[in-house]
Amino acid sequence: MDKNYNASNLTVLHGLEPVRERPGMYIGSTDTIGLHHLVWEIVDNAVDEANEGYGKNIFVTIHDDGSLEVVDQGRGIPYDYNSKEKLNGFQIVYQTLHGGGKFSGASNYKFAGGLHGVGASVTNALSRYMEIHSFRDGTEHFGRFEDGGKKFSGVKELGQTTKRGTSVRFYPDDRIFSDIIFSYDRIASHLDDQACLTKGVTFHLVDERTGRKQDFYYKDGLLEYFQRHTANRELLFSPLRLEGTSSEGIKVECVLGFVKDYYDEKIISFANGVRTSDGGYHVTGLKKALTTSFNSYALSHSLLKKDESLDGDCLREGLIAILSCWVPEKFLQFEGQTKGKLGTKEATNAVFSIIDKTLSYHLEEHSIETNAVVKKTLDEMRIRQKAENEKKKERELLKNKASSYTISDKLTPCSSKDYSKNELFIVEGNSAGGSAKNGRNPVYQAILALRGKPKNTTEIEDDKVLLGNKEIATLIYTIGAGFDSDFKIKDIHYNKVIIMTDADDDGSHIQSLLLTFFYNHMKPLILEGHVYIACPPLYRVYNGKEEIYCYDDKDLKEAKEKIGKGYHINRFKGLGEMNYEQLALTTMMPSNRKLLKVVINDDEECKEKVNIFLGKDSDRRKEWIENNIDFTTSDNFIEEVKSEKTKG
Repeated sequence: MDKNYNASNLTVLHGLEPVRERPGMYIGSTDTIGLHHLVWEIVDNAVDEANEGYGKNIFVTIHDDGSLEVVDQGRGIPYDYNSKEKLNGFQIVYQTLHGGGKFSGASNYKFAGGLHGVGASVTNALSRYMEIHSFRDGTEHFGRFEDGGKKFSGVKELGQTTKRGTSVRFYPDDRIFSDIIFSYDRIASHLDDQACLTKGVTFHLVDERTGRKQDFYYKDGLLEYFQRHTANRELLFSPLRLEGTSSEGIKVECVLGFVKDYYDEKIISFANGVRTSDGGYHVTGLKKALTTSFNSYALSHSLLKKDESLDGDCLREGLIAILSCWVPEKFLQFEGQTKGKLGTKEATNAVFSIIDKTLSYHLEEHSIETNAVVKKTLDEMRIRQKAENEKKKERELLKNKASSYTISDKLTPCSSKDYSKNELFIVEGNSAGGSAKNGRNPVYQAILALRGKPKNTTEIEDDKVLLGNKEIATLIYTIGAGFDSDFKIKDIHYNKVIIMTDADDDGSHIQSLLLTFFYNHMKPLILEGHVYIACPPLYRVYNGKEEIYCYDDKDLKEAKEKIGKGYHINRFKGLGEMNYEQLALTTMMPSNRKLLKVVINDDEECKEKVNIFLGKDSDRRKEWIENNIDFTTSDNFIEEVKSEKTKG
């Protein structure tokens, strides 16, 4: 034991210091996803006020200086002094963790989405500055925090006012976040969700950087929201609105329907106004109720054979459901600080009992539509069983065929059998493959050189077509874990699968095709964090004494200034233009390289975007590009992975 280790070596973090020291513990990450959680926390507070009946408008403005402002018409943040806490209202809400009006036994909020979030104080902690205006009691009060909440101006009275509500404006700290540019589309999508759940309240979004603006308002809430998500689709089962309140006081509202010739399942769920992208106990209750209700109906109407029952997965093919729960404060639990999953166990029985009771009645009242859903489910069950039997035989033959021509001349394997350390670099062409092969660490790094473009797998379900493409067959055999329903994550041969392509149109196309294949046929590989994109440099600036590799034009400008006169520039148009030492140093060596980790933050949005960009409907793709394209990297799919040399 180290005799010098004693109490003097221990550190206590005070105030908001823990947030700045470990931001990931509070907002999940410091990428663009974490950045926007700062916005959600302030918006959640405004929504909580509206849900309590205070105000019909919420204003969100992205200012041209990069700051963001949220204005509500609520009761206004208290500004007076709390003698018990020896702090004023501004300090309690914005400078104190777990402080506010939602924690007392006699809470001012019956159903609060912001209760179990990280809170407005964490937004302050991760900002360069935050300014608050409180309009209440006929007066306006102002306070400004700086440097992550460390400095406070004190509360200042600015005079009389007829306004009511709170204005919060903050500028995220670029020392914490790698990117502090707010995404209009991401914020618009969030406000659209909030508007459907807070019917009668209008959300106004303005972007001063571009002049874009949009209002979000739903008079009829979830039903209108459902109709938007089923626009231009033929319904097999007309939408039903099911609602009620459980004995625990959990309010449940659900709108659901079945779409004809649609074979996916889409359940969009919310809890206390928060989008639960990872589901939770309320979604479990909905699925259980659907299976129970339809099975009871099918049995009572002799639509099933003896000992036969409807499979839940097959039943939910074609289902689109919007589910919202409002859970009282004493029961409310979210899993994770980012509130992606509802952890309230009571929600399962609450949703099940309400949906099962009300749905059973509607099934009887809509027997023709119900019979059609039951028939579709039984057909799907039989198709799946037949297909599964055929696939088992077919895949063995196809895998044997694939293995006969793929690996020998395309894969340069690594020697290690420790799959937890092994890396597979997927490169295009012989030139890049040669550089990568010579520059790799042969113990842990394998190189798979593609000789042509992989097939677009967006709408391929036939194994013969899939494995008929040599590049895809090679990829499946190399990774070694199967594909589709046979994919087993435990059998992967590599911990990191790294796509390393040229920084040109062809390279981007190959990258998109590979990501699409992984998403469609090896999704767990992405979900478990095994897929990455390499980031080779675009330039090399050098003179006789020094060289600097640059990854964008900003790096290039800084490098030229640093080296000064007499510099030379290499522009790398492809991986093959670098010698193997340069490629190894900049792009393959763990201590130096930059990687982008591929993530799926919203599976429904991701699926929709894949279908738009790589599906057969070119008119839909053209329309989306004309209305939305801004030629920036999508922040829904990737986050930067810092060099393994750095901390964190």
